[in-house]
Parts: sequence; C-alpha cells; structure tokens
Amino acid sequence: MKVYEGAILTCDEKDNVFRYLAEDGGKIVFTGNELPAKYENAERIFLGKRALIPSFVDSHIHFASFATFLAGLNVADAESNSQILEMIRDFVKGCGDKMIIAFGASPHSVAEKHFVTRKQLDEVCPDKPLFMVKYDGHTCVVNTKLLEKIRKKAKNLRGYHEETGEMNQEAFFAVSDYVTNSVSIPKLLRNMQKAADFMASRGIGMIHTVSGVGFPLDIDVDMEKWFGKGLSNGLQLRVFFQTMDVEKVKRRNLPRIGGCFATALDGCFGSEDAAMLLPYEGSENKGVLYYSDEKVADFCKKANRAGLQIEMHAIGDAAFDQATKALKAALDDFPRKDHRHTIIHACLPTEEGIRICGEYGIGLAVQSAFIDWPQEPNDYLERILGERAKKLNPFRTYDENKIVMSVGSDGPCTAPDPINWLYKLCNNGEESLPVQKALRICTANGYHQTFDEKERGSLEPGKIADMVILSENPFEMEAEKLCNLKVEKLLLGGEDYKPLSENPVKQVLRGVFSK
Repeated sequence: MKVYEGAILTCDEKDNVFRYLAEDGGKIVFTGNELPAKYENAERIFLGKRALIPSFVDSHIHFASFATFLAGLNVADAESNSQILEMIRDFVKGCGDKMIIAFGASPHSVAEKHFVTRKQLDEVCPDKPLFMVKYDGHTCVVNTKLLEKIRKKAKNLRGYHEETGEMNQEAFFAVSDYVTNSVSIPKLLRNMQKAADFMASRGIGMIHTVSGVGFPLDIDVDMEKWFGKGLSNGLQLRVFFQTMDVEKVKRRNLPRIGGCFATALDGCFGSEDAAMLLPYEGSENKGVLYYSDEKVADFCKKANRAGLQIEMHAIGDAAFDQATKALKAALDDFPRKDHRHTIIHACLPTEEGIRICGEYGIGLAVQSAFIDWPQEPNDYLERILGERAKKLNPFRTYDENKIVMSVGSDGPCTAPDPINWLYKLCNNGEESLPVQKALRICTANGYHQTFDEKERGSLEPGKIADMVILSENPFEMEAEKLCNLKVEKLLLGGEDYKPLSENPVKQVLRGVFSK
C-alpha cells in the first residue's frame, strides 16, 4: 500500500483536487483531503510541488508505422533538402536493412521550399529501395530502385508521378502497403516494443492504434491485437481496423472499425487534397473526397447496425460535412444511445456538422500538435486557405457544443508528446481551453472513447492506479508555461513502468492464447 500526498488532480467529472490518494494492490482505494487512520502507516510519497494525474492516452496513432519510422531516419528537423540528402547518405552507410525508410520531410520548413525528388534520392541512395515519407504521412517520394518494384502496382492509380517519384492519394497507399510488407515480422515487433517504451516515457498509459495497411490476410491487425493482449506491464492497447469491410471486423471479434487509409474520407492540407467546400486560394482545386456520400453512409449504417464503434478521418470541411451526415444517417436508421462514434482530426468543421456532433453524441479525436507545426506552418495554411485558416481547430467551440474530445499524435506525423498536446489546447487564441478541461481531454476522455472509463482514466476509488507524476501542478501554472512541464514517472497498476525486454514473439504468443 502507498499513500501519495500533495496535488492529486483526479480528472473526475467535477475535476476534484485532493490532498491524498491511497493505492493498494494496483487499485485506488481512497482519495480525499482527510486521510483515514487505517492508511496512516502506509508508505508515504510526498509530491511537494509535483502533481499526480491519470495516465495520458494517445487516442490516434498508426502504431506499427510509428514504430517503423522511429527505428528509421527522421529528417523533420532538417533546414534544407541538401541537409536531408546528407542525412540519408550518412544513414545508408551504417544501415544494413534491405529497404531504407525515412520520414518527416516538409517542403514548408526547408530553404528550397520544395520536396526532394527521385533524382536527388538516386544520387545518395542508388543501390537500395528508399521510401521517403512526407511529414503528414499522406505523400512520399521513392527512388528509382523502389519505383521499379511498385510501378506495376501503382502506375494507374490517382497520385502517381513517375518523373518526380512523388506518390500521393491512392498511389501513396499502394506504395506504403508494399513497404510495410517488406519489414520482417520479428523486426517490426521489436520496433513496436521500443515504440511502446518511448510512449510510456511520455506518460502514455493507453494507445489507440489504427491498423490495417496491406499485409496479406490483414495479419498486421491480428498482430497488433495480439501484441496488445500479450503486454504484461499494464500498458493498454486498443485496435481500430482501417477497413470498410464490416464482416472482416466481426470475424475478429473487434468492437471498433475505422481510422485512416481505407476509412480516410479525404487527404490533408500539406498535399492540398483535404476535401474543401470552396477551392483552395488562387485555384480551382477543392481537394479530394475519396468516396461518394452514398458509399460512406452505407458503410456507417452497416457498421452501426453491427454494433461497432466507427472512426473516420476527415480534415477538410467537405469531408467533415460528409462524415457527420453519414453518421447522422446511420443513427437515424438504427438509434444507439452510447455508440461513441468518432471523427478523427476534424480540423476544419462546418456549423451544421458541429450541430450534428453535439446532437448525436459524435466525438472528435483531435490533434492539437498540428497548431504552430513547423512542418506545416501558419503562413502556409494562410496562403492556401485564406480566412478559413482562422477557423482551424476550434476546440472551445467544440466544448461549448458539448462535444467530447480526445487527443492524439497521429504518429508518425507528430511524435507522441502529451505535454505539447496540453500546451497547444490551452494556447490556441480565442479557441483556447482552460487547463482543467484540456487535461481531461488528454487523459480521462481518451479512456472514455474506448469504453474503458469504468476501470481507468480518472483517479477515483475502485479504478486501476494508472497514473503519472508531473514535475509541477499544471492547475497552478500560467498557460504559456505549460510547455515546461515534465513527465517524471509513469505508474501502471500502481507500479513503475517496466520496459519491454522479453522476446517479442513470446509476448505475441501470450496474446494469441489469452482470453
């Protein structure tokens, strides 16, 4: 038994702050301001100026992809394409992999103001296939070696550009599927263990992963499910299957469907293919809606009738409009009181869509890390969106309309960093949130999103003691200083987080045979 004394930020429905929390056998047994006599002799942890909060949740991450890119070359901090090319040249020299994977390039944060080209990649990596993914995870550039392998599969797809080597939209998904299949399963599992440890170091106790990126027989979905079930250190993983095939999900007894890829309704601002109601500034381009309204509505109706929780990617206002109307149609067709359907990103909403979300209880998995994002800076967004840029990420408006928000990294697009999420939620101009609400979005609401709130997500008696010790009390800090917070410790089931060191195949096998 342990007793924590100090600032206990419960993130319960009343945002109670208590002086004491008692934990016993991995569960919270008491919170309050007066410690009962029966806990007086327990081991005492004095927090001092620090604070105890529930563990964070990454409510939207492509976990296997993040793990792969975390083990590869990250060029996000490069200031020029020439620097990116030198980084690749050096990385290739020390890399024994058959496929070179790099991530994070942005035409908006480099001096040249354009993406690297196939010809440039050939100069630094002529002998191995090279997959360079743009920061937004929706576009890539391939070198000639990789182009030769994917040409037949991708050349007739939308977004295929052989001359530059740039692939976006459906062509990007095809290349991504090929590359994913090139990574050996044991190596991918080891990378996933390292990625889990990385996220735990940021105070994340639960991961919502979107899976299904082209493995034969969708083995990646099963693998992530088994990986999560095989975890023995208290870390929680929930899988969303990125498909519109409801029967595939039902056969696996998964309660969730959706995410990005096959359930992305549009692209992104970085590639100017997020679907818009009005054209991008200075052009006739309105982006891309991947599916007809009828197809999305039919999918939502079938998934909703099957009792599944639905998630869909929507960034532009046309996609947000399509998503909200499709979910409304599904719930009008087959009403459900507690469905927890969710729209991912929801960067540029419509007034009608916001009204629908509030009325029908549709949640939003937002990415506050996209605000003041160096790889997609404000001046770029203002240039392509004009006045619409001021309407991006309206967190306060969502809250005022009683919409439940959770927050995630969209990793590998951004690295999981809950302190940054909290800071951006509270420093978003007129759409900023009070820190109490922002902390709930980063913690309790993530557990609520996957129906885990009865066991986890707030510091209340009877719940599992998944907790984080912060270096300071965020409720006593100025909003602009929240970025100085540090995660000092993650506790899962009341115990310090234990890094994943066992054979990953053994871990997965334990997951296969677990109930």
